[in-house]
Amino acid sequence: MDIDTRIKRRQRRETGPQLIQDHESLSPVAHIDEPSDRGPVFERLLDHLDPVFDGNLPPNAYVHGPPGAGKSAVVTALFTHLKQLSTETRSVIYTSTRAVPPTSPGFAYLDTRSASTEFSFYHGVLDALVDESVPEHGVSTQDIKTRLHGILDKSRTGVVIAVDHVGEPDSAAIEDLVDLFAGLPSNVSWVAIGRRDPEQTPLTTYTASSIHVDHYRRQILVDVLMTRASRGLSQQALDHELARHIADWAEGNAHDALAALFAAADTATQEGQQRLTGRHIETAIEEIPRPSVSLGRVLALPANKQLVLRNLVDLDEDERASVTATTEAISNRPDVDLTSGTVKRFLYEMAEIGIVERVQSERQSGKGRPPSRVELRFPPTVFCRLYDLQQ
Repeated sequence: MDIDTRIKRRQRRETGPQLIQDHESLSPVAHIDEPSDRGPVFERLLDHLDPVFDGNLPPNAYVHGPPGAGKSAVVTALFTHLKQLSTETRSVIYTSTRAVPPTSPGFAYLDTRSASTEFSFYHGVLDALVDESVPEHGVSTQDIKTRLHGILDKSRTGVVIAVDHVGEPDSAAIEDLVDLFAGLPSNVSWVAIGRRDPEQTPLTTYTASSIHVDHYRRQILVDVLMTRASRGLSQQALDHELARHIADWAEGNAHDALAALFAAADTATQEGQQRLTGRHIETAIEEIPRPSVSLGRVLALPANKQLVLRNLVDLDEDERASVTATTEAISNRPDVDLTSGTVKRFLYEMAEIGIVERVQSERQSGKGRPPSRVELRFPPTVFCRLYDLQQ
């Protein structure tokens, strides 16, 4: 447990005993500074990025692995540290043969879930490179590109950009991503992060190396759960046996394991309990679809679509009997200022990218094609709590 966590725990003590001390520490979409058991992956990434310590740009690379393997956690943690290094006044280590010590390239991280258009892509890169806030309104894409080019043209060492979640249904298309990078100066290299094997993506045509991140081993995933629980829950709220049960079920997927822990803690909190039990864990596991859509994708959706999903979760069985019934139930809710046509379109669009699923209902009576209902492809309890917390 780090010092900040210990201080926060003392600050909350006056409010009385609470099972959940910090929701963010339990969140499947939050990353910690030092991901567990990822030393070898860090080393492979550092091997690839080694030229930056001589003031040079590395070639492009592709980081890949199964969902929940910690790819984003590793890359964001490493790039955060490297970005801090590049902004320090001290320069990188240099030999006596160099007359002038080199400076390190800049580093930027970009999530294509929220940067899928030309404007959002270049805006995201620019925002990561400057200290001041970059306006999102009142400026054109060309204005953003011109300023970005101006900054990069003045840089002797350039910038390394990590682009996360490439190849997902609701992120920038790979072909478009390549074109966007082609629109930047030559002193830019990138590290793409995705799930597809290298032979299944055209990205590797533009990369010099591929770095594989394997799923979490069972014991390491147990350690991840215990570490998160120590930060986010009251003391001794989760024992190792329950953590092992979650890890066995999750099969190396840290996202699903943390979602189960979060949902179990939420259920226990609603019951006024101070410790998690096997029943809480089983209840949480039962509500998580397999395979489950990453909550990061769900929370990256536009606000109106998230609002529709938030209300969808609260509907009873009758209101979800068909798409039509679901549409009417959601559009009639007091906090939804959307027409039924818009709600239905949102549901269809989210079904196309796999956030929800249209499941054919059993025919009850009448003729024609049986109606279809909408089923969630993500953990509902965790989504609701994270959504409510950010409102």
